[in-house]
Order: sequence, then C-alpha cells, then structure tokens
Amino acid sequence: MDDKAKILLVDDREENLVALEAILSSLDQDLVRARSGEEALKALLTDEYAVILLDVVMPGMDGFETARDIKRRKKTRDVPIIFLTAVDSDPDYAFRGYAAGAVDFIAKPFDPWVLRAKVSVFVELHRKNRQLREQAALLREQAALLRARAEVPEGPLPLPHGELTSRVAEISEQVDTVLKESPAHLRPAVEELARRVDALQGTLDRLPGPGGPAL
Repeated sequence: MDDKAKILLVDDREENLVALEAILSSLDQDLVRARSGEEALKALLTDEYAVILLDVVMPGMDGFETARDIKRRKKTRDVPIIFLTAVDSDPDYAFRGYAAGAVDFIAKPFDPWVLRAKVSVFVELHRKNRQLREQAALLREQAALLRARAEVPEGPLPLPHGELTSRVAEISEQVDTVLKESPAHLRPAVEELARRVDALQGTLDRLPGPGGPAL
C-alpha cells in the first residue's frame, strides 16, 4: 500500500503551482494540481486528500465558493483547507474564509518553512487517522469473532488472548494521541472510534484467558 498522502494544490496560475511544488517536494508526498475550483471538485471525487491548498482569487469559481462546495459534500467536508491569499490583512476577508471552512490562511508571498510546517501537520494527522481506520476495520472483524466466542465458549479466538489485549491497548493509546491533536471538527469521529475500542476491551475482559474471567 502507498503510504504517501495526497495534497491538492488549487491555483489558476502556473507559476504559483510550480512554486508550491518546489516548496512541498521535500515532504515526499503526492502533489496533485488543479487549475480551477471545478478541477479541484473533480479531483476530490476520486481520491482522498490530506489537505487542500486553495487560492482565493481565481476566475469563475473562486476559492470561497470552491470551499463551500467541498464542505457541503459528506465525503470531503472534513478535508482541511488552507487558503492562499495576498489580501489576508482585511478582517472581513479572513472572516469569509473561515466561514467557508478554512482552517488557516497563508499570505503570498509565503514563507517556505511556514508553509511546509503547516502542511506537514495535516499530512501526519491524515496518516494517523488512516492507520486508525484500518485498525478499526480489523478490530470490528475481531470483535464479531469475540462476540461469537462469548456465546460459544469453546470456539477459537481469532488471535491469542494476550496478543489481542496488546493490540487493543496499542490502538487505544494511538486513539488518545490523535484525539488530543485533532481539530474540533474531527473530534466526534475519533471519539466514536475510542468508544468502539472501549467496547472491544470490555468484550475481551469477559473472555477466559490472561486478565479475563473464566466462563
């Protein structure tokens, strides 16, 4: 599986896209171009992105309108959007951006170090969330087997009891870490995952084996 995250770069000017690619290339992630709001929306239909760098001033669909459309879609509403703008000093302009769903503004010309640092935070958060989703899917499968085992005690465990307990503890620790780092709009999804992990731990505690009661 490719561990690289996709970063969507949205700008109608070729020189700006080239500059963004030059600054972000050292992150070694997949950089995807879109030269308009319409192109950005099409790209978001087929792939999952860690973060979107979105120019505000573009012909046709501008950055504000593009962001509103992104946030209206269930599939993309949680993708972080960083607006790129040359006029962020206007408070009303900034308010419109945050109202449209931006998590941050970066003024042009931007500081390469600041841009890389901000993007890398969202790339790392995306990586952790993706790992948690994959682990949650595995846990759901194991939880179904554990529930069946609780009903039929002689059935086999999907993994040794000790290994399952260690894996659940590891995932629980990762969930706690992501919960502390997640933006407010992502917290409900992470909290739901935490509840599932707790429920699985409860099922494990009811099974015979190290740390579990005899049935």
